Amino acid sequence: MLKWFSFSGISKEAKRVRWPKTKDLMSSTAEVLIFIVFFGAFFVGCEFLITFFLKLIGIGA
Repeated sequence: MLKWFSFSGISKEAKRVRWPKTKDLMSSTAEVLIFIVFFGAFFVGCEFLITFFLKLIGIGA
């Protein structure tokens, strides 16, 4: 059996994990939320623009 696949190996490896600091975690979270809002607004804007042009040429309802 592999040494790292035992409970003692797993607990030893878990102690080696370097968790992010609160400041880094908040910064990364803010970046992700900003990108989500930006791309969400971008795709909604693209959809409205395409819908407008389709209605303009008579394809849309």
